[in-house]
Amino acid sequence: MRLLGRAPEDLKRALAEGSITTAVYGMGRVGSPIAVAWLRAGAKVIGVDINVDLVDGLNRGIIPFDDEPGIEEGIRKGIAEGRFSATTDGTDGSRRSDVKIVVIPTTLNTHKRLDNRNMESVIRSIGKGLKPGDVVIIECTVPPLTTEGLAKPILEEESGLTAERDFGLAYSPERIYEGRALQDIEVNYPKVVGGVGPRSTETVAALYEGIAKKGVIKLASAREAEASKIFEGVYRDANIALANEFAKLCDALSIDFIEARRAANSQPFCHLHLPGIGVGGLCIPVYPYFLMDVAERAGLTLEITRRARETNEGMPEYTLGLLKKALRRAGIGMKDAKVGVLGLAFRGDVKDARLSPAMDFINLLRGKVAGVRAYDPLIRSMNGVETCRSLQEIVEWADALVVATDHREFKSLDLGWCKKRLTVVDGKNVLDPARLPRGSLYSGIGRPGA
Repeated sequence: MRLLGRAPEDLKRALAEGSITTAVYGMGRVGSPIAVAWLRAGAKVIGVDINVDLVDGLNRGIIPFDDEPGIEEGIRKGIAEGRFSATTDGTDGSRRSDVKIVVIPTTLNTHKRLDNRNMESVIRSIGKGLKPGDVVIIECTVPPLTTEGLAKPILEEESGLTAERDFGLAYSPERIYEGRALQDIEVNYPKVVGGVGPRSTETVAALYEGIAKKGVIKLASAREAEASKIFEGVYRDANIALANEFAKLCDALSIDFIEARRAANSQPFCHLHLPGIGVGGLCIPVYPYFLMDVAERAGLTLEITRRARETNEGMPEYTLGLLKKALRRAGIGMKDAKVGVLGLAFRGDVKDARLSPAMDFINLLRGKVAGVRAYDPLIRSMNGVETCRSLQEIVEWADALVVATDHREFKSLDLGWCKKRLTVVDGKNVLDPARLPRGSLYSGIGRPGA
């Protein structure tokens, strides 16, 4: 079905009636919710991924994560209705679809620049199957100018078609928070759309108006849309870094940062973030490097962005310093200490440990302590890490505990049952010191001896 240039009401009607087929490239934690959102809007969906096991599972209604509400149910419903299938053949997926959504993981190479290889491969496979009237939407986070400078020429080369005249091309960033992805896509946020020209923008915006209940924000071009997504992440990185810097000062001056923050944030123009052991996941730690690379090519240096990233990357090392101080106070030698790490996930209540600061911290501990083990209620095992089966097991084994993830279970933790004094370094400031055994030593980041 030719989509580019059709009237918005025609596009919305075609979507609702099931006349549009969408191929989603990258069926992981972001792509799967996007696929389900399009299914629920009425589209037929083809999931495309290079992971054979993942594709086989999807075709049987199985997804590899169960902490995203509605995803498995949505995929299974799509299969039962004959509206969902998955494949490893990207070109075939492109031939059989009207809309192609690219949401593959974007990672850094060894020089901390965008690794283009997977993106180029996917775009080429789409281009080989691209037809007049089709629409391509880039949704994964990329440096500004990627849609125009990388995707557009490859698609035109492979297809023999011209963007904006023959096919639509736009950037529309995914905006999800793990654990509530589908709700974010459909309900929580407006969709941002910027095309390589007005026809692309209007076509993609009309389609997403049938999915995003908060509506669509149309930008002047793809580059503004690309920048908007990276700015969101770097804003958070910089503000977390500011909180970490303030917390370090509070440690030095015996000030409780949490108390000071609570008072400061009562003023409506202040919104101090929380300090912590580090910033993980494939988003916030990666985006600043995309931006710094583009800036460098333009002859600029982003000092605040760079220093913020350095500050946050240094927090596992800083937390190690807090542990050393705590062990000295407890009269335990560093080399004799058995350290239990609470949490492996990069963020609370998800099963995702990608770029987790907990792992950075564990790696720093190796060779410095008598032993290190971890406990995570959602991640029961991990290569290269000795894990405990229960909270009780790790508490009874460890001389010191370090909280590295703000899981809900840890926020309500009551260790009053423990018979020994504990030395605790709270890298997420989630524990209540009053719920530790009598005589325990507690410190947090920005909470010296709270």
